[in-house]
Amino acid sequence: MQIQYVIINFIILLVILILVGRKTVKRIFGGRLEKINRELDEAEEIEKLGMPVFEPIEEDSIEDTLGDELLKVKAHTEEKIASIKAFGEREFSEIHRQMIEDARKELFSVMKENVIKLFSYKKYAEEIRSLDGQVIDAILSEISLTPGDMAYLKHHDVLYVTLTSAFPLEKELVEKVDKATTELLESVGGKTSLWVLEDSSLIGGLKLRIGDTVYDGTVSEELYHFEKNMNHEPIMDDDTVGLLIQEFTQKAEEFKPGLNKYQLGRVITVSDGICWMDGLADIMYGEVVEFECGETGMVLDIQQNRIGCVIFGEFSNIESGSRVRRVGTIASVPVGECLLGRVVDALGNPIDAMGYLPYEKTRPIEYKAPAILDRAPVNTPLHTGIKAIDALVPIGKGQRELIIGDRQTGKTAIAIDTIINQKGKNTICIYVAIGQKETLVAEIKEKLQSKGAMEYTTIIAVPASSSAALQYIAPFSGSAMAEYFMYEGKDVLIVYDDLSKHAVAYRELSLLLHRPSGREAYPGDIFYLHSRLLERAAHLSDELGGGSITALPIVETLAGDISAYIPTNVISITDGQIFLDAELFNEGQRPAVNVGLSVSRVGGAAQKPFMKKISASLRTRLAQYRELAEFMQFGSDVDDTTKATLDSGRRLTDALKQGRYAPVADELQSVLIYAVSEGYAKNIDVEDMERFEKELYRFFETEKSSVLLKVRNSKKPDDTLRKELDEALTEFAERF
Repeated sequence: MQIQYVIINFIILLVILILVGRKTVKRIFGGRLEKINRELDEAEEIEKLGMPVFEPIEEDSIEDTLGDELLKVKAHTEEKIASIKAFGEREFSEIHRQMIEDARKELFSVMKENVIKLFSYKKYAEEIRSLDGQVIDAILSEISLTPGDMAYLKHHDVLYVTLTSAFPLEKELVEKVDKATTELLESVGGKTSLWVLEDSSLIGGLKLRIGDTVYDGTVSEELYHFEKNMNHEPIMDDDTVGLLIQEFTQKAEEFKPGLNKYQLGRVITVSDGICWMDGLADIMYGEVVEFECGETGMVLDIQQNRIGCVIFGEFSNIESGSRVRRVGTIASVPVGECLLGRVVDALGNPIDAMGYLPYEKTRPIEYKAPAILDRAPVNTPLHTGIKAIDALVPIGKGQRELIIGDRQTGKTAIAIDTIINQKGKNTICIYVAIGQKETLVAEIKEKLQSKGAMEYTTIIAVPASSSAALQYIAPFSGSAMAEYFMYEGKDVLIVYDDLSKHAVAYRELSLLLHRPSGREAYPGDIFYLHSRLLERAAHLSDELGGGSITALPIVETLAGDISAYIPTNVISITDGQIFLDAELFNEGQRPAVNVGLSVSRVGGAAQKPFMKKISASLRTRLAQYRELAEFMQFGSDVDDTTKATLDSGRRLTDALKQGRYAPVADELQSVLIYAVSEGYAKNIDVEDMERFEKELYRFFETEKSSVLLKVRNSKKPDDTLRKELDEALTEFAERF
């Protein structure tokens, strides 16, 4: 965002607030401006932007007045742009973002106050009351009994009906409602009891509640939806402000109540991020609910007499007995290209101080996995850039490959290196940090930015301080964002870091929801939880676009115990695992891949033929080396054959060592492994293997690029290619 654009938008919004309610605006921004003056050395320039003083607007000319003043402010601002540049775009953008958030809330509050005042005029009060009959006719044409109402009537004779209006209703209208609801209940063998109430907070119109269902045709309900729409506006630019003014003016001066249908329930108890409710008999699992205080939650437990809900925000704001509203949608998150380069929370809200997400689409966080017939075989490699993995544990697009190991053994490092290696390969990456330290997430973001990887990456950060509910939905939110791209025909890599903490969060929620616990206090459906998540990773058929999601879930073990409950569960779901050995890590092996316990069940089909050919014997040779190395600890004498095997194993082991953030191209990996396997490094000291590798890469990139190209494009390892490689390696060995 350009600094000029930011400043213009900010001042436009400021003027609107001044026009609508000057006193309120002064109260909001007084403290904020003082903060700016304290924090920014150049804040004196802002003070030079003397805002014009406007006279109170006339009741009948709201839109015209605002339009004229906006033009004046815009011209005034353009003259002062130069004096603002000293602030710096980033700092001013963050201040602007924070002020916009506060301004939206206060703007709506001021608008609502003015609507109430407007309807206090006799002219508008009479007009709004004259619409009561139309609203009642609209309500009565829509009323019906829900399955929840029918279930209630099986155990109770009477279903209560409440008619609430902002002003006293005429007797004929009340009788009309009473007759219609009585006939409706009698048709199913029930009875009704009508309660008539007045509530000035409705401002105008009326609403009818039958059981849990509310048919709402009030001014307050229209303003509720107006506020929701206003909060979804990504930027308060000229067009947005103009539309808001127009919509507000229209709703205020030409109010025509619509009819909104929703269901209400009641909070029974709330504690530890869990809310128990009654009512809402027709609600669905995973549906979003909204509390009176504005907080939202998601239904995770439905019982006969109550509903369990996890709260996304601060649960201390929710009180027992308060109303809870059924939103009518399954929990969803924003999706699309706008997420690339951003850091968001589990709900898709930006937390990177880069402004609002201009998203246009959303997807439910829970979605069925692709059917078997909708999938294609895993046949395309996804190169990690890590030699030990690409050679021994290859990964294909659409695969689910588990990364498992003890704490601090390099699990996250492998995932991040894989993301970095996708640069320029048309693969979108999503990193889901579940229960991680905020400092770690910040370091990862900084590293990805420095490597140019944030351009195609989205980070979903749910730190350890977040609620268990947000940690629970985080991987599902990431999967929903990935699915959008997959069904657009694109390749996606998603990292779940880590599912151990995700399982702990789900265990906490399940225990709070009073679900029966099983092994290690985990609920019985913990396997189903992770299976329905990981099964969403797939390679789609060509008929569906051929997109893919490659999943790299991470699981932490304790003392290398891969037979623990969660590790065994996830191992049985995935297509293989990369096991990082703490002992190898402590010996200096980076990455510390345990070849014996690591496997890729389907990735071999996606591995390039040349790499597959030359790495076929690597696993056996490395296993023999590890066995002999352990035997040699006893100090026994060895023959020449054993000694040669040990020397070769050391060089292979060293050749597979690799530092962080240094991915190696696939063709260079193939050349290195071929050189070491064929004995071209047998005369090289182990201490010189690192130098040998670097100079080998340089030699082929500068002098033998044609050979590299053939290795990259080779579909099968023919004799011609091997001959060219041998000649090039012989030449290099002579020079080294």
